[in-house]
Amino acid sequence: MAWDEWEQLKSAAAEQPTRIQLNQYPADQGGDGTQGDLVVGHQDLEAVGKAAHDLFEDFTTYSGHARVASAAAAGGLKSEGFAVGSALDHVTERWSEQSKTLLDACAHISNHLRFTKNQHAGDDGYISGTVSSIALLDEGFDDRKGH
Repeated sequence: MAWDEWEQLKSAAAEQPTRIQLNQYPADQGGDGTQGDLVVGHQDLEAVGKAAHDLFEDFTTYSGHARVASAAAAGGLKSEGFAVGSALDHVTERWSEQSKTLLDACAHISNHLRFTKNQHAGDDGYISGTVSSIALLDEGFDDRKGH
C-alpha cells in the first residue's frame, strides 16, 4: 500500500460519523433478579475437576503410545537414510513438549479445583464456628443483663 493511498483511507475514515453501539443486557427481564449472574455449584466444579483428571489420565496413556510409535518410526526411517526420519523425529519432540503443556494444564485445573473445594469447606467451617460463638456470646450477654 502506497503512502498516498494510506492517507486517502485515513481521510475517508475521518469523514465517517462515529457510531458506537454498546451491547448490554436488557434492563428489565422480570423474574427473580438473578439473570446474568454466574452460578456454579460444588457439583459443577467437581465435574470439571473430574473431566480434567480423566483427560490427564487418558491423554498420558495415549500420548505416550503415539510418542513411542513415532520415535520408533523416525529412528527406522533415519537408519534407512530417509530425510523424513529427521522431520518425524522433530515432530515427535514437539509432540512431547505440547503434550506436557496440556498435561500440566489439566493437572493444574484438577488440583486447583480440589484445593478450592477444600479451602471453601474450611472457610465454611470457620465462619460457622465464628457465627455460632458470636451468637453464644450475645445470648450470654443478654442473660446477664436480664433481657
